[in-house]
Amino acid sequence: MRQLFAYGGIAASLILVAFGIGAIAIGIDGRNEVRDAIAEQNITATPDAPALTNGKLDAGQAIKTGAQAKAFADVMEHHALEATSGQRYAEMGRFLTKDGKATSDENLAAKDPKTGQPVENGLRNLWVTETALTTALNTSFFAERVAVFSIVMGIAMLFTGIGFLVLTLGGALGAVKVPSRKSQVKTASAAT
Repeated sequence: MRQLFAYGGIAASLILVAFGIGAIAIGIDGRNEVRDAIAEQNITATPDAPALTNGKLDAGQAIKTGAQAKAFADVMEHHALEATSGQRYAEMGRFLTKDGKATSDENLAAKDPKTGQPVENGLRNLWVTETALTTALNTSFFAERVAVFSIVMGIAMLFTGIGFLVLTLGGALGAVKVPSRKSQVKTASAAT
């Protein structure tokens, strides 16, 4: 029975080590893939980025990491708020009136002379684009963090597997000595 536990301990240890190595490799690959995908977009920080990100980004800096992407998403949101006078998508009218004011009432909206359809509020559409882009940037930040978590968990599994292997091979599963009934009686007699 002892041998069965020893082989089981070795097998469990090797499985943990293998999963640990796998998790580390997947995490490193994922982190590199996220960073490569961000770099391919050729995004550079705007001149006002240092002030808007409390120094997390420099003007003209290439965005290459998840943290930088998240910081630049904040810059983009600031620019969208500037362009829309502090209004967000849901706070703006869907259409524009003849005098250029926002309205959600289709009857008050100016009509496009070519199509006869109400004229859309372009600034509201700006928020659709801004939301899509900042979501992508924030997702890259999240994906990079998941990759780092995979690396950390892989290291933990690797060390746990190595620790179990050391304990198993070191004889931690050795037979436990149970005192016989006679020695228990002698110990109890000596104590009284």
